[in-house]
Amino acid sequence: MASCQSDDQYEAKNRDPKNPTQVSSDFLFNSATKSLFDQMTSTNVNTNIFRMLGQHWTETTYVDEANYDFNTRNIPQNHWSEMYRDVLLDLNSAKTNNDADTQISAATKKTRNAQIEILTVYAWAQIVETFGNVPYSQALNAGQYVLPVYDDAATIYGDLLTRLTAAIPNLTDSGFGAADNIYGGNPANWKKFGNSLLLRMGVRVADVPALAAKSTAAIQSAVSGGVFTSNADNAALVYSNATPNTNPVWVDLVQSGRSDFVATNTLVDKMNALNDPRRPYYFDENLGTGVYVGGPYGDNNSFSAYTHVSARIIDPTNPASLLDYSEVCFYLADAAERSISGTPAAAAGFYNKGITASFDYWGAPNAATYLLNPDVNYLTAPGSWKVKIGTQLWLAMYNRGYEAWTAWRTYDFPGFNLPAVSEDPVPTRYTYPINEQNLNKTNYAAAAAAIGGDKQTTKVFWDKF
Repeated sequence: MASCQSDDQYEAKNRDPKNPTQVSSDFLFNSATKSLFDQMTSTNVNTNIFRMLGQHWTETTYVDEANYDFNTRNIPQNHWSEMYRDVLLDLNSAKTNNDADTQISAATKKTRNAQIEILTVYAWAQIVETFGNVPYSQALNAGQYVLPVYDDAATIYGDLLTRLTAAIPNLTDSGFGAADNIYGGNPANWKKFGNSLLLRMGVRVADVPALAAKSTAAIQSAVSGGVFTSNADNAALVYSNATPNTNPVWVDLVQSGRSDFVATNTLVDKMNALNDPRRPYYFDENLGTGVYVGGPYGDNNSFSAYTHVSARIIDPTNPASLLDYSEVCFYLADAAERSISGTPAAAAGFYNKGITASFDYWGAPNAATYLLNPDVNYLTAPGSWKVKIGTQLWLAMYNRGYEAWTAWRTYDFPGFNLPAVSEDPVPTRYTYPINEQNLNKTNYAAAAAAIGGDKQTTKVFWDKF
């Protein structure tokens, strides 16, 4: 009897250490974080074509994606799968494992769950803003809901605002600590991130009557709670120079030896017209001539004939951002114009800070001179306040294609081009994945009907007013 071993000891010997049945919450959190940053940063045309939807880049040899062909490469499916499976499901599992952890304090557990919740809300908001109505209440639970229903996008968004508002006060200690690759466990920075995301989301739905009260409350709560105040606060991931932790743009363009993209005439022509000092930081000059020439959007463009992206963009260590200070400043200008936070008189100051923050981030000089340009100056620039804010937000979101595209969808500023080959209108959403159409037919059909048709030109709920 003394020589007998317990069942636990036998079980321990039969565990495969290379295929664990339980994964720590910090590993899952870290994995989801990297998946989210990689997906939003990549320029692989199979998974992320947002830089083309935002008309910052266009293609050279293969031009299907710049002409808004979503389905040859099954792009919506790939984005959908990455966000649901590799981001949201990992975050959901991280919370489950964190709740079961008996080795950490109650405060640490609450902080970790708040960090998880902030990234979860970010990911859900991105999915809703991309597709419209999506599986939400029955999602991430394949054991119970094999074919989940689609929830109303505005209802989801309202719930996300509630969830985010509730999570922010729980950030009281270092949480995931060194496993947190965004802020290294700094709770003050996480609060700024949470509040800045709350501001962004509140502004996004400010024109939706059903969410007007929630929008105002979110914006005011975010501002009073404290949003980003400098580029040091940016929600950024710093990549390394060693694979697999390099910036995915380096992987897509340098490691793979590809020359698939040039800067667009949409962006370059606008920056040339404004004599924008950020051009040498955004782009490489054409053959050292000091001239910037954008490729016609959606055309078969010669790589050697048009302006390329700058060396900084393709550096393997170039940080990626989910949300930055410049963006926050433009949202504050928007909130001031609406008299939700501040007054319209304060909007110009926030607008100027947004432009200056972009210049500072890129290391570009002469922001003050640029602000005096009559076509830039807030008092004299053409268009409504939405056009002014939207145009400069779009320019500042270079290399962040999703936010560039969303700036256009939100503020409706002019200047986007029809693609040269297809001449299709600029999409306002991703269509639903083909797998959903084939496997979740009933719920897919109901969702498509509810949003006005599963088309690239159907507007998501906050883009209709």
